[in-house]
Amino acid sequence: MKKPRLIPLNIAVFVITGAIAFIGVPLWAVFVGFSAAEIAVTIALFFFTGMSITAGYHRLWSHKTYEAHPVIKVILAIGGAMAVQNSILHWSSDHRIHHRHVDDNDKDPYSAKKGFWYSHMGWMLREYQAHRYDNYENCRDLQKDKVVMWQHNNYLTIVLLANFGITGLIGYFTGSVLGMILLAGVFRLVAVHHVTFFINSLAHIWGKQPYTDANTARDNGVVALFTFGEGYHNYHHIFEYDYRNGIRWWQYDPSKWLIRGLSMLGLTWNLRRTPEERIEKAKAKMQLQSAQEKLAHLPNAEELLNLMEREYNLLMEKMSAYYLTKKRVMAIKKRHLKRSLDGLELDFKYKELKQAFAVQKEKWLTIQALPLQQLGAQA
Repeated sequence: MKKPRLIPLNIAVFVITGAIAFIGVPLWAVFVGFSAAEIAVTIALFFFTGMSITAGYHRLWSHKTYEAHPVIKVILAIGGAMAVQNSILHWSSDHRIHHRHVDDNDKDPYSAKKGFWYSHMGWMLREYQAHRYDNYENCRDLQKDKVVMWQHNNYLTIVLLANFGITGLIGYFTGSVLGMILLAGVFRLVAVHHVTFFINSLAHIWGKQPYTDANTARDNGVVALFTFGEGYHNYHHIFEYDYRNGIRWWQYDPSKWLIRGLSMLGLTWNLRRTPEERIEKAKAKMQLQSAQEKLAHLPNAEELLNLMEREYNLLMEKMSAYYLTKKRVMAIKKRHLKRSLDGLELDFKYKELKQAFAVQKEKWLTIQALPLQQLGAQA
């Protein structure tokens, strides 16, 4: 089968920027050196442009996990153009196709099943998706967004002005235009390219699958450190409309913190979150499935399997009762209703169900680990 034609512009961008970043920048560092200001600006622009992709292109526009003030949209649109990963419209169209057809080698633009290189950047070097962009039919909503269309129609101008104009102007005031363009412009661009490309490649190869194994997406805290929080990718692929990827307070997700922080200033709103019950059920289902797969390697495991299924069903029962009552309690509190006798009884019931769910969850976590312990005892 004949391969699609190469895309000379994309290849030239990757080759030229890569050569400058990996050859030119080290030579400049040795023979000229970089100032503290140049390093600081590089780090600042690295986070700004990287999170313009993750919090902007990805979570705001591709998945619409929250809404933002027009000023924030313009800033993220400029930052995204500065990351040079195509326009919001083009990027979002690709990404929505990816989610709809994840791991389908014929339809997923950057299917991880075609290998690390392809999903990382190989898919951008040939005209694999040329036929998809006649009308961006999967982004009709974005075509109504004035900021999206402004950036799309003026993309190249914004790219050049943002990357060379901003860094050149900062360099003029800090004493070295060329040094600033080399480090904060080109080197930063290459770094942002590859860490965000890791979301399509490494985040589908390395890590765990605590929520779903229906696709190759993985959760990996190490990858999250390099991808502005996008390393919790298994969670994202099952709950794609959640503005968070790292849902625990201790999980590194600066894109989530940025969105949440802006909401406190009234600059973002309608932040979408997956109901806790759905998350808990997805985790428990995967735990049961994992345990069942391990039991398949054990002789005479029928009794243990039956026990696990009983405890799992009990967990689902207590979980549903707890979260149903929690919703009723939260609704009462939201309406600021006075505490009636019925309200007090509901409050007592809620605490009782919460405790029962916690006990059953702890019991389930112990039981679902038994197959692994038995396998270890047999080894």
